[in-house]
Amino acid sequence: MLSPAPHTLSSLAPAVREAARRAGDMALPYFRAGAQTAARLWYKGHSSPVTEADIALDTFLKGHLSDLLPQAGWLSEETADDPSRLAQSLVWIVDPIDGTRAFASGHPDWAVSIALVHEGKPVLGILHAPIHERLYEARIGEGAWCNGERLQLSVTELPPSARVAGPKPLVDRFERSLGPVERLPKVPSLALRLARVAEGSIDVGLVSAHAQDWDIAAADLILREAGARLTALDGSIPIYNKPQPLHGEMIAVASRLHPRAIGAMRA
Repeated sequence: MLSPAPHTLSSLAPAVREAARRAGDMALPYFRAGAQTAARLWYKGHSSPVTEADIALDTFLKGHLSDLLPQAGWLSEETADDPSRLAQSLVWIVDPIDGTRAFASGHPDWAVSIALVHEGKPVLGILHAPIHERLYEARIGEGAWCNGERLQLSVTELPPSARVAGPKPLVDRFERSLGPVERLPKVPSLALRLARVAEGSIDVGLVSAHAQDWDIAAADLILREAGARLTALDGSIPIYNKPQPLHGEMIAVASRLHPRAIGAMRA
């Protein structure tokens, strides 16, 4: 299958945007600011929380997005993996609630994350943070926006005290190499952490090992189209829809700052 034409992505985008908004609206009745969710809560494995809201949103998005593009495969945090996706050139990669732990505890940093991936690379990304009333989106080669305003990073050098967000061990490593940084609170939604790099409110976003496709695919495209990069610490870009959709340690930073920032993590 050929890569989706720009006009196809442009025609898909409003429907995907609306699906993300509807999914966010579905989650809101379960959310309790500063308190435990009203949704039923259980755990996958020993420590990964799931709520009935995650499942409801996943069911809605799978049905809706599959109707929009029936030929696309499906990969989601809350759906049993179907290996048939590996034979599809187009795949929806979705996290119905990125930051479930935050959602369940009443923290506002959670989001609906939707990416369309073609041959391992995201071509359409939508990230909706309902509590913050922010919707980020990007189409390959056509730019990135937040609430309709263009995102375009123009930073050319790291500030003296760069704003860094991520797991403490990685921030420690970055600081040992480059000196004191402004340590921002870790954003519990990884997708939102990356989106905030794209909008310029975080200078460097650090990602621990074992992030999965649905955590990063939409935000990856938003970053790239805003003038930033998300890479592994060896400089390689993420490839999506592999048999094991796992990634190692990563860094997100404005493209012009990438060589210095990734050098700091290798030191």
